[in-house]
Amino acid sequence: MRAMSDSGATKAMNLRFPDPAQRAAIAAAAKQAGVSMQEYILSAAYDRATAVERRFLDGFKASMARSGAAFAAESGGADPAAEQRDAEREALRELERPERGHAA
Repeated sequence: MRAMSDSGATKAMNLRFPDPAQRAAIAAAAKQAGVSMQEYILSAAYDRATAVERRFLDGFKASMARSGAAFAAESGGADPAAEQRDAEREALRELERPERGHAA
């Protein structure tokens, strides 16, 4: 037996269809497009795969935009006001001061 690379010719796809009507429809569409059945099937599969990919990426971009908008809307809560920061610093200073009246 020879390997595919040894044959010098490309091996065609197996184009058996259990439904003769399906084969006829694909053959007619390929003929109308001016391509072989194999090329027509591969092109249709590629178009479908890239359409699914585009739909996924569009959904992902929309999700990222919604997330970005949600974070932007809540950005005020992420940065406390100056008064709150001052109160937190004062509380930390009080915690760090040695307590009076207690034995070490």
